[in-house]
Amino acid sequence: MTRSISILGATGSIGDSTLDLVRSQPGEWRVVALSANCSAEKLARLAIEFGAEIAVVGDEACLPELREHLSGTGIEATGGAQALCEAAARPCDLTVAAIVGCAGLAPTMRAIEQGNTVALANKEALVSAGEVMTRLVAEHGTTLLPVDSEHNAIFQCLQGNDLADVRWITLTASGGPFRTKTMVELEAATPAQAVAHPNWDMGAKISVDSATMMNKGLEFIEAFHLFPVGLDRLRIIVHPQSVIHSMVEYRDGSTLAQLGPSDMRVPIASTLAHPARMDTRCKPLDLATIGELTFFAPDEERFPATKLAREAAHAGGGAPAVLNAANEVAVAAFLAGQLKFTQISAIVARTLDNYAPPAPTSLDAVLAVDAEARARAAAMLEPV
Repeated sequence: MTRSISILGATGSIGDSTLDLVRSQPGEWRVVALSANCSAEKLARLAIEFGAEIAVVGDEACLPELREHLSGTGIEATGGAQALCEAAARPCDLTVAAIVGCAGLAPTMRAIEQGNTVALANKEALVSAGEVMTRLVAEHGTTLLPVDSEHNAIFQCLQGNDLADVRWITLTASGGPFRTKTMVELEAATPAQAVAHPNWDMGAKISVDSATMMNKGLEFIEAFHLFPVGLDRLRIIVHPQSVIHSMVEYRDGSTLAQLGPSDMRVPIASTLAHPARMDTRCKPLDLATIGELTFFAPDEERFPATKLAREAAHAGGGAPAVLNAANEVAVAAFLAGQLKFTQISAIVARTLDNYAPPAPTSLDAVLAVDAEARARAAAMLEPV
């Protein structure tokens, strides 16, 4: 039976991988909505290829170009934040929420309100609005499926088991491109070096987060909301080969691990086919060729981001939202050449020290905390 799908963030790496899987199953999916921040030409090309009902650009300035490319196709073209939310609210069987950063929060919330299935690839939304989002999921009976490789791995390892039997949930981290670098080398690290991830093909922002280890810190907070076993039963371990994507240890001493290639089509396929399985064109895992799997404790002296995230999670209130907002500002400044690599976590730490709002109880409150934290972080930026 044909299922309907909307992809918020269709032109990014997650969107590309999702559409590759949809393309491999002709006739099984009907595309409702595709969105991008801009990338009007690529978005239009994808909308035409997949016969989307509507294409949306978040940046309204890109709308004229989108309309020009879609002229005569019968595909609706809209733009702006409100249009993005309206597209997310269109009924469909599965919404893939893959807009990077807090910009994806409001559209993801609108998708959740439809009460169907949301495949969540936007970790920042759950970090900033964890309690608000999980409450909305429960209220509308929405099925929330994690797309991040780590959380998807945990989700698979938990199937058929009771959370009460869990001793540990272990998130694995590759360590990023700078895992073996000295502090002197980290001081001199460039954006080009930071986005060159050794294992994964990802966008610039998430690649920098991987390099600072903030990505794992955000995932730690996300795991807290997705798998409520308590903060004290969550931990992080560095695993450079990125073969084991996460592990769950049970009280009887058994540890279940999910292994797979470093290809986001694997966890995405898990959400598209849930609760079944589907074929992918991913290269099979060859353990004999890989040869060995190694593990290391995180070095929070060189990479303090995981410590900052853990402290924000324990502090609660608005701290996780502040952490995320300050990090987005700092990463953008680093990519623009305004900040040294080592200053990213320093900006986040200073923002957390200077701003401790109460827990937001609504989407508007989350966005207000986010805006204030961004303003405070931006005010701390200094020239390199």
